[in-house]
Amino acid sequence: MSAMAAPDKRRRELAQIHIAKAQLGLDEETYRAMLRTIGRVNSAADLGDQGRKAVLDHLKSRGFVAKQSTKKGAPDTRSTWAWVNNAAADRQPLLRKAAMILKEAGREKAYVDGIAKQMFGVERIEFCASNQLHRIVSALVYDQRRRAAKASAP
Repeated sequence: MSAMAAPDKRRRELAQIHIAKAQLGLDEETYRAMLRTIGRVNSAADLGDQGRKAVLDHLKSRGFVAKQSTKKGAPDTRSTWAWVNNAAADRQPLLRKAAMILKEAGREKAYVDGIAKQMFGVERIEFCASNQLHRIVSALVYDQRRRAAKASAP
């Protein structure tokens, strides 16, 4: 890596850490505790290459989804399944099930985001904890069964 590329990479990674903090809704105390636990530092600015990678990996495992830049008319290449595909591997099966139930019902992702907001005060389903995902999928299955029973009723 060239000498000019290193500061740019550092700057991008620090920006991603701060974006993840905002996206996940971390308060200052929780954020600082995470930095101390994962990176052994009190400030993201003190993280080295490995520390930044470890912190970003941890934030991604907690639901952070880095969005691609769409500068100067570049097409948005994110698919409608990006919210499932970009999630941590352990969360993908539940998110995939939610996506399939939504597709079958002819509903958009905004519907399940609304459920997450109503049930847990979380803006988007990607930010939900595992136990919250289980409860949301259970609610979707319940709704699916209710709609099926209503459709088969005379």
